[in-house]
Amino acid sequence: MHKRNRWFVTIGLIYGLVGGAVALTFLSAPTLIPGNVPRIHGHIMLLGFILMFIYGIALHVLPRFSGQTLYSERMANWQLYLANAGLPLMIAGWLLWENWLVLIGGALSYVGIVLFSINIVMTVRPKGLF
Repeated sequence: MHKRNRWFVTIGLIYGLVGGAVALTFLSAPTLIPGNVPRIHGHIMLLGFILMFIYGIALHVLPRFSGQTLYSERMANWQLYLANAGLPLMIAGWLLWENWLVLIGGALSYVGIVLFSINIVMTVRPKGLF
């Protein structure tokens, strides 16, 4: 497995542990964590835990299933950087009630999703299409 894909899976596990800790902390002491905690927890679990896992596994498996090489390793690397810059910025924005941080983080995360989508479509497309 490519080192980058291992990073996606490892980071996904870390986000899963952090998201669980956020939920347990919020349930046991609701005022301990500032900001919009349900939104923080949801995004840590969905964008952090689930999506990072999907990224890591899909970037490894889908090229092999299609019999192709990954369309762009560079695009996948940028996806890793953007996704893991975006989510912490979003979390910081919700903790601090600073919507501009949420906006920037969300935009970075979204660009990561777009890069992933383009990379996978171009990898698994039938020959001669596009």
